[in-house]
Amino acid sequence: MNFENILLSQKEALAIITINRPKKLNALNKATIEELHEAFQVLDKDSSVKVIVITGSGEKAFVAGADISEFAHFTVDNGGKLAAKGQEMLFNYIENFSKPVIAAVNGFALGGGLELAMACHFRVASDNAKMGLPEVSLGVIPGYGGTQRLPQLIGKGNAMELIMTAGMISAEKAAALGLVNYVTTLEELMPLVEKLAGKIMRNSSVAISAAIKAVNANFEDGVDGFEVEISEFGNCFGTEDFREGTTAFLEKRKANFPGR
Repeated sequence: MNFENILLSQKEALAIITINRPKKLNALNKATIEELHEAFQVLDKDSSVKVIVITGSGEKAFVAGADISEFAHFTVDNGGKLAAKGQEMLFNYIENFSKPVIAAVNGFALGGGLELAMACHFRVASDNAKMGLPEVSLGVIPGYGGTQRLPQLIGKGNAMELIMTAGMISAEKAAALGLVNYVTTLEELMPLVEKLAGKIMRNSSVAISAAIKAVNANFEDGVDGFEVEISEFGNCFGTEDFREGTTAFLEKRKANFPGR
């Protein structure tokens, strides 16, 4: 599949999505969001893919924000529809994706860029990365889940400060707050992400998918996360991966999970 704004490559069971708008610092526009959704749909159906990484092209930016020129003249109705469609098509879609999604934050992750990174299951950043939600400086608020996911990750007070000041924080500060899991040099960013992906891929993809559902359930209104965990735990007992994993453990050998 050919894309105009993203690059899609695969390295064994690892798929890498690169947002490729370097002249715009990889800013998200409508077309890029649609292409990202299409790419994830393709990867969802590809059984050879076990882990997905999202990153940005070049060395300056992961995603430096949304393309403001696209919505600067929107009405109230247009703005609401923009947020709703974007959340459904991409941000919530990634958060609930059945395969692990890692954000490799290689520079500026601002506004929609940070919201994209936060929608991923976890984040690794290069030491030149800068993160923030500057929307209030434009007279608007984050609309792609930023006001919800940031407090979940770094706490209400820290999130309020970052949103209200429209400030940027360093990769080291982001790590201290729990916004990113690791900080490394730009040169070592992808090798580290690939190493983490390799550790994930050694485990049961079926169990990992169940774990994603269970963890996310804790953050859904009206959903009892413990009940979801119990259900998913029970479902695991009916999988081939469970039989292989327990058999391998008892036989003192490495498991070879079929992914079923």
